[in-house]
Amino acid sequence: MSHSLVSLPPLEWHNRQGESCTAQWRSESASPSPRRLVTADDTLSADKAYRLACEGTALLWQGDFQNARMLLQALARRADDKPRKAAARAAEKRAAATPAEAFHLHRQAQAQRARVLSALLIPLEGDYRIDLRRAPDLRQACTEAWGAATGAPCVASLRELLGLVGAHEWRKKGVEVAALGPAPHNRIHPHYGVFSPVRGEYVDLVAQTPLPSTTRAFDIGVGTGVLSAVLARRGVQQVVATDQDPRALACAAENVQRLGLQDRIALLQADLFPPGRAPLVVCNPPWVPARASSAIEQAVYDEDSRMLRGFLSGLAAHLEPGGEGWLILSDLAEHLGLRPREQLLAWIAEAGLQVLGRHDVRPHHAKVADTDDALHAARAAEVTSLWRLAAMDSV
Repeated sequence: MSHSLVSLPPLEWHNRQGESCTAQWRSESASPSPRRLVTADDTLSADKAYRLACEGTALLWQGDFQNARMLLQALARRADDKPRKAAARAAEKRAAATPAEAFHLHRQAQAQRARVLSALLIPLEGDYRIDLRRAPDLRQACTEAWGAATGAPCVASLRELLGLVGAHEWRKKGVEVAALGPAPHNRIHPHYGVFSPVRGEYVDLVAQTPLPSTTRAFDIGVGTGVLSAVLARRGVQQVVATDQDPRALACAAENVQRLGLQDRIALLQADLFPPGRAPLVVCNPPWVPARASSAIEQAVYDEDSRMLRGFLSGLAAHLEPGGEGWLILSDLAEHLGLRPREQLLAWIAEAGLQVLGRHDVRPHHAKVADTDDALHAARAAEVTSLWRLAAMDSV
């Protein structure tokens, strides 16, 4: 759903000239089209806009684009500045909750905030042009994220459009990855909807763990291609990388080409494993067992640990004799009470695998030190590990 217009009846409204307009609803998270829609412009106060958004009424913007951005900021301030009594009740509820309950409360609050902020909508012409005063040209950002324009007008939330702009800038600038060597040939350029390798600790684990072989490796869930590139730069002669998301494969292909590694890395659309066996199979699955609400969240949330369990259950059949599977996994889910360590160890044993060793590192991202974060206790205790796994009958 993230690559095309959601198949729902078109939105209808009247523009400033009183003309009847229709456009298709577009939502990256595949959220339903708004049931109630009113047009809004620069005369709408932030308080009234916030009240309408909280009631579930969408605001189709007809005024100045930059004023819409300012209104969105005002809505965010109101969403974050809860009344003291409500904030106190929420704090008490979190304090009395188990870690898992606190996580779900946090997710609920995030979802409610997103619904309110996504109520401010922007109409786009069939070529992704925005026909509003002082509107920027977002056609390139939209094309990168959504594909070529179809000629059909559409409507999207301003919040999502600004996310496209941010992704476009990240794609242009890229992310420096020290494990890929010296600049300027060490940048990964993430695409919209593909998780950026901004948390470097898991990349460093793959860069520093001794290789069991340099002949061949599988990279399961390639994403931006960063781990495949690290393995190739470390001397692995052939890397076969898989992903089921076309966006990820397109992103990885571009990065592999930029880095000049196209002769060493082959990309394949597949759910988990490619055909055959390899002496090294690497997987960095989503770390938290929860339902993703958008494409970008699929890199973080793995409902029912589907990818993790699929990797473990299929690993032995895709390892060469004496080979190793590298599972890169944070223990954040354990600290949140969502998946105990005993469960992970049981899945490893049930898959006919044994643990050869484990390399640990503590993350150093900003949220570790953010005591105001609702999940601070879990984040402060988090450890990211590279589990070295092998088939029991090959050791």
